[in-house]
Amino acid sequence: MYNFTMPAEDWDELNPDKQAIRRLIVKHRDFAGKLARNKRYYEGQHKIINDTDRKNRLVCNHAKDIADTASSYFIGNPVSYKSKADITPLTDALEQAGADEADGDNGLDLSIYGIAYEYDYVREGETELSIKNLSAENTFMVHDDSIEENELFAVYYYPRKDDANNARTVYVATVLTKNYRYVLNIEDIEGPQAFLEEPEAHYMGEVPVIEYQNNKLAIGDYELQIPLIDAYNALMSDRITDKEQFIDAILAIYGFILGDDEGRDEDGKTASQKLKEDKLLELPASDARAEYITRTFDESGVEILKKAIEQDIHKFSHIPCMTDESFGGNVSGVAMEFKLLGMENITKIKTRYYKKGLRKRLRIFANFLAVKGIQVDVSGVTPTFTRAMPKNLLEISQITANLWGKVSRKTLFSQIPFVENVEEELKAVKKEEAEAFKKRKEAFGLGSNTPPDEEQDDEPPEKKKRGDVDE
Repeated sequence: MYNFTMPAEDWDELNPDKQAIRRLIVKHRDFAGKLARNKRYYEGQHKIINDTDRKNRLVCNHAKDIADTASSYFIGNPVSYKSKADITPLTDALEQAGADEADGDNGLDLSIYGIAYEYDYVREGETELSIKNLSAENTFMVHDDSIEENELFAVYYYPRKDDANNARTVYVATVLTKNYRYVLNIEDIEGPQAFLEEPEAHYMGEVPVIEYQNNKLAIGDYELQIPLIDAYNALMSDRITDKEQFIDAILAIYGFILGDDEGRDEDGKTASQKLKEDKLLELPASDARAEYITRTFDESGVEILKKAIEQDIHKFSHIPCMTDESFGGNVSGVAMEFKLLGMENITKIKTRYYKKGLRKRLRIFANFLAVKGIQVDVSGVTPTFTRAMPKNLLEISQITANLWGKVSRKTLFSQIPFVENVEEELKAVKKEEAEAFKKRKEAFGLGSNTPPDEEQDDEPPEKKKRGDVDE
């Protein structure tokens, strides 16, 4: 990952330097070439497609399989937020802004590019925040040169097409600073450029673009396996070519001529056409013979090499092949965890870096809500990620039953995958237990005898003792 930096003293958010931004865009265009290659491999546009020397050019898209599997496992389930304080206004704002959809897009971009960007903004004519995923091929963040690498501004740009003047390139750059938003027209030329655009305040309190990293070096999930993917494509393409050559074998005839030049039969077919249909060849002499010239190849060796390359692709990417026979329906939870250990490890790294970006998202939303007079404390909010992994419900139920009474109910309920809200589930269980206890009391008649009224027992004790009876 290339880190775009600029001295803080050279940056003025009230007077952006167009020439400095142009140089950053030009430098990003060189870096974006690697990102574009990663995207092409995800879309199936592999190197072998441009290999015109090959008759067959097959694409076995391991890149898409790895990216889809890794991103679904990482963030296929929506992120939840926990806090001791009431954060309902915050969670409602996130849901309305489309946070779940943006998280899914960000997770896929992390797998493809190794980096992802999102833009938190207010749509025109609206008063609520929205979240938009930005393409990493057209977005970058600029930091200062201090040890903290503080964010100065973010740039989202695209070249404006001008068919009338092909030599003139103009970049339309949206520059987002801590307090303002600019839409600048920047010509790709040296020299000063007039600054005529007016700033627009965004009231986010921070640069409203969030940069997420897949890992420390911002490497995509299949980026380092592209040579192996190319080798697999080449092997499978050559394998198909060998099969075709085996089928289209040459027939060698010794001692006679097939006779296509002598004319056609009564049905208008040549000798070679009749041979293909009848599958029969009459030899005119005892010493005449015919045989196919075939190209021999080691099919078992090719299959071994194919499996070895495929295993290396999944081994070094740490993303297992989910169609493998070892992923059976009767696999225990511990065995499944061992099979997914590599993917779990890289997902933990993804989670740590993604939480950093989510904390900034929460601060931006809290700052915007504060402008509207709604105060939300995000210091104690914890994002929670749930892995999209198949669960062995029978095994979980057995573990829960064995620990019942030894571990708190809240902890046990949190381990059950289909319990979404632990607090609500605890309330429901307590309510059901109270109702069941009440029914048991009624069934056994407990509490059904009522004591006599005090008015019926108003005679003095002396009279009861003598046994006097009123007449």
